[in-house]
Amino acid sequence: MELLLWLENTSLFTWIRESNSIFAYPTILFLHTLGLATVAGLSAFLNLRVLGFAPSLPFSTLTPFIRGIWAAFAVTAGSGTLLLLANVSSKLTWIFFVKLAFVALAVVTLQMLTKQVFRNPLAEQSPLPRRAHVLAVFSLLFWVAATTAGRLMAYIV
Repeated sequence: MELLLWLENTSLFTWIRESNSIFAYPTILFLHTLGLATVAGLSAFLNLRVLGFAPSLPFSTLTPFIRGIWAAFAVTAGSGTLLLLANVSSKLTWIFFVKLAFVALAVVTLQMLTKQVFRNPLAEQSPLPRRAHVLAVFSLLFWVAATTAGRLMAYIV
């Protein structure tokens, strides 16, 4: 914790937190929001496909969206780390850990769906198992919960 508090008080994170520059906190927050919207949006798209929407779209043609999710996740994680380090003393609370838990669950769920559905050549040939549908529903719920927890960080101290 001492290291994190020391980082919070370095010139870089003081600038991010206190600068009036649009390139400081506002831009990093924008990148975090854009990344999260992309991750959650593309994940929702894939989950809805697993749940039966747009059945004419083959699962195998949707795998490039998974790479898009990971690219957006990298932007989200990087910008989120900067935002956290700029405000460690006020943001590293229980709700932050709740948010991280839901993000971790959503990422694990994405990995499971990727393996069981999107990279499975047999997924098109038969109805998906109930487990895939359950994973898709939980993935949707995990991203909603992570987003909600993230927004609550601004109000719960």
